[in-house]
Amino acid sequence: MDKKRAQVFEGFLSIVINALLFLVKFWVGLMTGSIALMADAWHTLSDSLTSIFVVISAKLSSKKPDKEHPFGHGRWEQISSIFIAFVLGIIGYQFLISSVNRFQNKENVVFGVAAIVVTIVSILIKELLAQYAFYIGRKTNNTIVKADGWHHRSDSLSSVVVLAGMIASRIAPQFWWMDSVLGIFCALAIFYATYKILKESITKLLGEEPSKDLIDRICLEAEKTCGKDLSIHHCHLHNYVSQRELTLHIMVDKNMTIENGHSIASLLESMIKEQFDIIATIHIEPQETEKDESDQ
Repeated sequence: MDKKRAQVFEGFLSIVINALLFLVKFWVGLMTGSIALMADAWHTLSDSLTSIFVVISAKLSSKKPDKEHPFGHGRWEQISSIFIAFVLGIIGYQFLISSVNRFQNKENVVFGVAAIVVTIVSILIKELLAQYAFYIGRKTNNTIVKADGWHHRSDSLSSVVVLAGMIASRIAPQFWWMDSVLGIFCALAIFYATYKILKESITKLLGEEPSKDLIDRICLEAEKTCGKDLSIHHCHLHNYVSQRELTLHIMVDKNMTIENGHSIASLLESMIKEQFDIIATIHIEPQETEKDESDQ
């Protein structure tokens, strides 16, 4: 699956569907006089705005390396994810404040059938969009598409809250508080999504420790390639999205010539590029012999 093409398609699909949902929700909100539904419509429109950034990010991050950016422009993906997380945080905060205010004012609104039907359709469509974004995100390991999926889900959650309030107000007026309580729980869920997106994006921007599984597999392949244990250690992974850079240390016989040591390092770098699609930079250290160690 082509990562950038999938990202652009997900972005454009989100823009079109969210724009249509916004128009329908806002129209029904005007017809029924539902302030909650109109507010939910604007929340849906915000998904279109962030999806525009998803598309722009795909264009920016796919640019080839240049003199000023020798590692490429792939980290636009993380920058865009942080932007979406920031928007999600604002939405969650507004959601929390609105829910608390509604609870304090003991607000209860009676909604029409049309508003309920539109909200149910919106929940289903938005969850499908979220699942599609999560699927693309998993297949391509694309942070910004995953973030956009959480934005879709936040809209779906807000619609669930609105729907719960609608149904509760029609069935039993004494449940006027349900809409507010569910709103607070959904706001907390949005804050958690924001935290997850920020943590993943910032970790990749700062540089991450390679997983034990990756290092174990590299050590295994290195031993097969060179026929001996090179005591691989001091590994650091730098994720530029469009490419990954790995620095590591190996230990060789201290009596080995520089030419032979360089040959081993070059062989390992080629193997890592071929087997793991990672560009490696290897530092060589002298390995002490048993005799040397006993003399110390």
